[in-house]
Amino acid sequence: MAEDDDPTTIRSLALSPGDAASAYAYTQENPGEAVLRVTPPFHGRMRARLHVYQRDDTELTGAVHVPPESVIEGDVLDDYPRLEAALEDATPAESEEIRKRHADAVEEWQTRAREAILEATTIDTDDGPHLVELKQIG
Repeated sequence: MAEDDDPTTIRSLALSPGDAASAYAYTQENPGEAVLRVTPPFHGRMRARLHVYQRDDTELTGAVHVPPESVIEGDVLDDYPRLEAALEDATPAESEEIRKRHADAVEEWQTRAREAILEATTIDTDDGPHLVELKQIG
């Protein structure tokens, strides 16, 4: 593996707290998956960007996918509003209002999540987990 393809050279990831919150919310609400993606060539400081996919292409591209749940505090993740629970006993007439309240609750949750970014996380590499610092931007 060339040095610039080795993710263990990464010391810190710059990320937008909004991207992290949006990625987590997207994955909860949609069939695809959203992550924070880092692409080679790798160096000490890298930028992680929001990436949505249906098929994982990390083997092909060499990219590192950072799950948003690995950069947001656990207690905030636990408080994510769940639509399915609210809709369980709802009548069709109530469903629209429940969906509107859910959308508002998700927006409020995203505000909290943007303020709950961890200081460090691990990324998966061929050599095992690798600790990196998280630097907020935006």
